[in-house]
Amino acid sequence: MLHSGSDGERRAARGGLYDEGVPAITQWLAPVLSPTPRSLRRLALAAVIADTVIMSTGAAVRLSASGLGCPDWPQCSAADIVASKNAGQTLLNTWIEFGNRLLNLPLVVIAALVFIAAWRYRPEDPAEPGHPGRRRRHLVWLAATQPAGVVAQAAIGGIVVLTKLNPAAVSVHFVVSASIVAAAVALHARCEAADQAGQDAVAPGPPVRPELRVLTAVLAAVTGVMLAAGTVVTGTGPLAGNAAAPRYKLPLEGVTQLHADIGWLLGGLAVAIVIGLRMSPAPPRAVRAGVIMLAVLVSQGVVGYVQYFAHLPAGLVWVHVTGSVLVWIAVLRLFFLMGRRAAAVPGPVAAAPRRQPEPLDR
Repeated sequence: MLHSGSDGERRAARGGLYDEGVPAITQWLAPVLSPTPRSLRRLALAAVIADTVIMSTGAAVRLSASGLGCPDWPQCSAADIVASKNAGQTLLNTWIEFGNRLLNLPLVVIAALVFIAAWRYRPEDPAEPGHPGRRRRHLVWLAATQPAGVVAQAAIGGIVVLTKLNPAAVSVHFVVSASIVAAAVALHARCEAADQAGQDAVAPGPPVRPELRVLTAVLAAVTGVMLAAGTVVTGTGPLAGNAAAPRYKLPLEGVTQLHADIGWLLGGLAVAIVIGLRMSPAPPRAVRAGVIMLAVLVSQGVVGYVQYFAHLPAGLVWVHVTGSVLVWIAVLRLFFLMGRRAAAVPGPVAAAPRRQPEPLDR
């Protein structure tokens, strides 16, 4: 925890945004206009949550056969901007699709706040106490993926609608969303490491074995392949959209088996990593992240087999798609925790000297 004196210095370094004479709205915007690693980390977490929600609701649109509830773009229909009975499908389908479009509004706001905060984030220069240091370019680039991703997804979403749910376009739509989530998780991990480094008492955790870091990188890559394969399964099966929507010209049993095989490979890697973490002097936070990742992955596998043998009920498939995003986040979080910088574990250190935050782009 920061001492009161340190907290006062930090407030002073923010340019007086917390002074009594400053308007309340300015103080409320302080985490964005004068961000700290902690406030930037919280904004990145908000981006992760928002990106996950939009992916989950997007899956609900497709699985409820509402993908063409708004058959035009950027309007809902050729005659109406908002949802109406003139859109060509049932009013329920229209509102499901239009509601998903409306969710992009808070996503835009969060993406903009994340980028502004990352742009303005300039921690104190250790060589010149009291003066802001240089801008962290890596953070800016990671944050820029949020607003850029919103624009890209709007364009891809328009292509999906105008091509009447072409499965390849839908797959690209999902994979790009997963990439945006990955950038938000990476931003959160970097800010979390900086926040821990800025605390008064930080004890470096034991290093993670190099082979475990390599295995975790392979795990992340295989997870990305599994996500892509999952879009092919959905785009081949009965839930690719309404009855008129095009499908991949592939055997459903074959692509499902391939998806399951990738899942078993993923499970084997996950078990090996968790066992390796527990048997080696790895940081406790990395061990916990590994256990959580494995638990989420096992749950996802159970749901996957249940939905298959239940003949793909839409509700259970939606749970499976949403679970795949949670698996992706859990794997990425473990991957970033395995890095040397994220291995720091806060805790009491006897007579430990004060440490300055390390530059995030070193």
